[in-house]
Amino acid sequence: MARKLARKHSARGKKKSDFALQWVTVASSMAAVALIFWLISCQAIQRSTGYFYWQQGQKELSEPRSAADLLRDTLFANTATSPADVIVPPLTMTGGDPYIRALMRTISASESNQPNPYAVLYGGQQVQDLSHHPQLCVTIATGPNRGKCSTAAGRYQILYKTWVEKAERYHPKPSPFLFWTAYSFEPEYQDAIVYAWLSDRQAWGVDIANLLRQGKIEEVLRLLSGTWTSLGYGIEDNSMSQYLPEIYQRMLKEELQIASQN
Repeated sequence: MARKLARKHSARGKKKSDFALQWVTVASSMAAVALIFWLISCQAIQRSTGYFYWQQGQKELSEPRSAADLLRDTLFANTATSPADVIVPPLTMTGGDPYIRALMRTISASESNQPNPYAVLYGGQQVQDLSHHPQLCVTIATGPNRGKCSTAAGRYQILYKTWVEKAERYHPKPSPFLFWTAYSFEPEYQDAIVYAWLSDRQAWGVDIANLLRQGKIEEVLRLLSGTWTSLGYGIEDNSMSQYLPEIYQRMLKEELQIASQN
């Protein structure tokens, strides 16, 4: 009798154990499914963030600007009329080839002629969050691409698509998280990526630093004008384009002096 009772209790215990195991398995499966849905949702939100930012930016850009705003822009804009008057902020990154550094500052003199170039969007609007590329598509008001929109941002006015492509290759500190990778758009990383890109012989088919050492700045500007269209040989020249070779020489003098002191 005792043996029968023991077997009965053992069977009941086994059933409870099997039942508990089944519930653990089901709960684990549900948790896994929930995690997958959460990850997919996070990725969707990340992708859609740019659209919401774009909507917000479009609203802000479409609102009438006050007289105070216009006056402020007039006072703080770089209204240089000669190479000697152009104010080009130093790079955030330290070190590197002074010839490439001088070229980077020259590009920004034409592309982002602002006191705070790292946070500027196409059209002049400033952004606060540089933890990622702003991905704001601003309507182009003039020129051959009028009516389209541009996601150009930062000191080098890099398009969002280009930023992702170059960041995957050159970003010094990518932040991988599960199924995607984030790339900070902070000033030092803007500099680092463009510096590495310009230094990459395979990317351009030539050694840009060597061309600069040979004094061939016009040849370099022509080469890069397909990427940065305001460099004097592209489709969207601006008031700075004609001064760029002279601006480069001034930037080079400054960068060589800095390099000699380090």
